[in-house]
Amino acid sequence: MPLIPEEPQIHESAQGPRVTPASGRTAPTPRPVPGPRPAAPSRPGRPGPLRPTPPAQRAPRDVPPAVPGPKGPAAASPSSATSVTPQIQLIPATLDGALDAADEAVDLLLDSGRAPGDVLVITTGDPHPWAAHELSFGDASYWAQHDAGDDVFYTDAAGAGRAAPRAVVVVAVNGGPDAAAATVLPLAHARAGALLIVCGDPQRINSVLGTGV
Repeated sequence: MPLIPEEPQIHESAQGPRVTPASGRTAPTPRPVPGPRPAAPSRPGRPGPLRPTPPAQRAPRDVPPAVPGPKGPAAASPSSATSVTPQIQLIPATLDGALDAADEAVDLLLDSGRAPGDVLVITTGDPHPWAAHELSFGDASYWAQHDAGDDVFYTDAAGAGRAAPRAVVVVAVNGGPDAAAATVLPLAHARAGALLIVCGDPQRINSVLGTGV
């Protein structure tokens, strides 16, 4: 009789420890789950920065070879332009109106898309008001603006020889001795790369250009 109750007790004790380790195994299982989750975002983050860097380096490498291409023909174009004689445009004007005609010509050039640094204005008589104003600050600052080459530059017959060539030269025959016009017009023709605009008396201009050019 005592053997019968001992057997179920043994079976119950055997089942007890078997259940507890099973429950103990299920508890640690959720703990490793959050472990790989933080590791996953770190992986895509690392290849992310590595990918943009190589294309950024490849882009500048591709750009410089393309840049010298257009620069080459662009540099050759001005040399060819200087060899070609510029076009001459005469704007009839009196001595008093030559300067106003030159200003109107400059406005039309800028409105048409011409860069301000491409235009040089020379007067044979009184200097342009802009030149007179800038010269009041000294020759150094005045010619510094000429060397900058980013704006229209105005000079008179005395400074025409110092002015550098530009694409368009506008001459206002607004007075001065005949020798000044005879010197400025051929000089302006040599300084103009594409277009020479002369504002003044057509007879006087034609006589000077016909003999001096």
